[in-house]
Amino acid sequence: MSDSTETPAISRRAQSDRLKERIYLAFVALAVVLALGSHEVTAADALTTLAVTTLGTLLAVLVADVISHMIMTERTMTRGEFAHAVFASFGALSAVAVPVVALLIALIGWWSTTIALRVSAAGLILSLVVIGFAGIRRVPMIWWQRLLALGAEAVVGLAVVGLQTLAHG
Repeated sequence: MSDSTETPAISRRAQSDRLKERIYLAFVALAVVLALGSHEVTAADALTTLAVTTLGTLLAVLVADVISHMIMTERTMTRGEFAHAVFASFGALSAVAVPVVALLIALIGWWSTTIALRVSAAGLILSLVVIGFAGIRRVPMIWWQRLLALGAEAVVGLAVVGLQTLAHG
C-alpha cells in the first residue's frame, strides 16, 4: 500500500465485503427464525438452531471466499488476505444480534419463544434496511433512488417472510 490511491478502494472493498456478508447472514437468519416460528420449539432449541446455522453459514462463506480467491488469483491467500476474509465473514455476526437477544429474553422467561421469533423476524427485516442504508449512504444518488433501493431490500425481506409462510403453511 505504498500508493495512497489504493487505500480508499481497499477500504471500500473491505466495507463492501462486510456489508455483503451481513446481508447474506441476515437473510439466512430470517429464513431460520421464520421456519422455527412454524414449529413448536423452546427458546433454547431455537437459539441452538440459530447458532449452528450461523456458524455453518459463516464457515461456508469463508471456505467459498478462500476457494474463489485461489481460482481468481491462482494462488493461496496471504496472511493478510485470509485475515480480511475471516474478518468479513465473522464480522457479520452483528446481523444476528436482534434474534440472539430476543431468544435470550425468551430463554429467561420474560416472553414466549413465539414472541421472540416474531421480534427476531421484524428486527432482521429492519436490520436489512439499516445495513442497506449503511452501504449506500455515501453513494451519489438522488433521495428517491436511495428510497427505492432500501424499499426494494425491505420488499425482498418481506418476500422471504411470504415464501416461508407458504412453505410452512
